[in-house]
Amino acid sequence: MAEELSRRLSQYMDEQINKQADKQINEHSSKSSSFYSIRCFSDGRSLLKSGNTFDVIFLDIQMPPPDGMETARKLRRQGSRSLLIFITVLAEYVFDAFSVEAYDYLVKPLEDVRFRRTMNRVLHTLSQRTNQQKKLIIQKGNSCEIIPLSEILYGEVMGRKIYIHQIDGSITDYYGKMEDLERKVDGRFFKCHRSYLVNLAHVRGCHDGRVILMQDKEIPVSRLRERDLTQALLHYMKSRTINLP
Repeated sequence: MAEELSRRLSQYMDEQINKQADKQINEHSSKSSSFYSIRCFSDGRSLLKSGNTFDVIFLDIQMPPPDGMETARKLRRQGSRSLLIFITVLAEYVFDAFSVEAYDYLVKPLEDVRFRRTMNRVLHTLSQRTNQQKKLIIQKGNSCEIIPLSEILYGEVMGRKIYIHQIDGSITDYYGKMEDLERKVDGRFFKCHRSYLVNLAHVRGCHDGRVILMQDKEIPVSRLRERDLTQALLHYMKSRTINLP
């Protein structure tokens, strides 16, 4: 992915596989314009006691107690949402990995293509998590309302008010300008009309001057913006596609 991402990775594996993984991660970092902060642990106990939060954790199976699988179980019991990736010679444990919601299971020796595919999927998943966490904060007098950007269908301006239409059918209104709303959202939103800002993630099509949204909702698109909307949709879909080198 072209997007530059800084990720925290943890490795809990033997020295030989650590060297292999380091090599693969460094190569992927240089090719994908992604940057990783890596921390290595000699055993599962030190990883569990570290108290750190990692985006991705690489685990071997055969390690001093607790082994990789038991370490994964304890991480899940602690509430860890890290992406767990096993790298091991023990292919027969692949089904046990499902019980700890492993993200992937790689068998030694690591294959370049297989590892790149996994890391591309990792970046894609972490990007989606980041997008889902972004929120719009609306100030209304002495109170405020927080709406996840992923739950917004579109924003509409009428007079001095902005109306935020959400996927659950609810509508939040407040006094504001479209320009201010544009600054608060991210690249998944497109101004299809002077009065409408649409979330491209929820667009299902466009024809006859109308943008078709989920739940068969429609909003207008200005004639001069139809082509730009199509290009924005294509760019958005491309940005969500995992390209394998």
